[in-house]
Amino acid sequence: MTKGDEVAAAVARFGSPRAAGQGRGWYRGDCHVHSVHSDGKLTPRQLAAGARTVGLDFLATTEHNTGEAHGVWDQRVREDLLVILGEEVTTRTGHWLALGVEPGQVVDWDYGVRDGKIDERLEQVHRVGGLCVAAHPHAPYTSGTFMYPYQGFDVVEVWNGPWSSDVPWQADNEAALAEWGRRLAADIHQGRWRPAMGNSDTHLEGQIGIPHTVVLADELSGGAILAGIRAGRSWIAASAAVELAFTVSVGSRSAGIGERLQAGAEPAVVRVEVRGVPGGVVTLHTEQGAAYRAPVPETAGPGTVEWRTSAGESAFVRVEVRDPQGRMAALSNPIILSP
Repeated sequence: MTKGDEVAAAVARFGSPRAAGQGRGWYRGDCHVHSVHSDGKLTPRQLAAGARTVGLDFLATTEHNTGEAHGVWDQRVREDLLVILGEEVTTRTGHWLALGVEPGQVVDWDYGVRDGKIDERLEQVHRVGGLCVAAHPHAPYTSGTFMYPYQGFDVVEVWNGPWSSDVPWQADNEAALAEWGRRLAADIHQGRWRPAMGNSDTHLEGQIGIPHTVVLADELSGGAILAGIRAGRSWIAASAAVELAFTVSVGSRSAGIGERLQAGAEPAVVRVEVRGVPGGVVTLHTEQGAAYRAPVPETAGPGTVEWRTSAGESAFVRVEVRDPQGRMAALSNPIILSP
């Protein structure tokens, strides 16, 4: 069988990357998981069961440097779970996620930052409509630290696995978020900002969905989910128990996460509603850094925070929600304000 025949067989086995009957809405998904087909301990069937248990609508299969698992996910695709094909491209000087690749497609990984090959590899993914994600850019192990420029990448994975600054393995999340946050104002000003996303990097039982990305998509399909992530219409949740609603309004006009609001010189009202983080703290960030903080009620119900700004004061606003122990519970992409 030729390589073309193998790809065609994988396409036939995988079927349509769409969950039937699901229209526009917010969908929860984990785009960085590993099974026994690379270095994970779970089968695809166990990953699918775990995804459903924790309330996910989609996941991406991202084995290290292989498309071997693509053909085995056909039986896991149901109306209640979308599977996006991908790969974790594990190079010598950083890892990245190729999301939305074709069945059987494998992106080369045998290079480092000095070899000058990264742009060509990114183009291979973009050519098929896929998404390129800089993975865990400050991971503290050999080859894990991301040494490539973000130019050419679509998204940055700022939150990988449980958030705990006390554990050296997890402290890289704070560094990744700080780096992304520092670059955001300049990137928006230049007209090309890269959204943030969060994934579990699951290898073991009990890890999936911690954290995951919540995406506003036109439907529950691979193309629509990737389009929502690419546009920044998404936020990151520590678990499905956490809910976040975030808008900015000027008069009768409003914008949501990842959108742009023509605010002019009028006052803008920022409104955040949080559920599932009792006793937490909401922080609103602009190009000035942390611009406003407010507590979340200690009750189980929703907490609402409002703040007023303007396009002259804030080129964008984004949200962080931390629990009483200081761990991240939710993190949004920005809403952009234009004068």
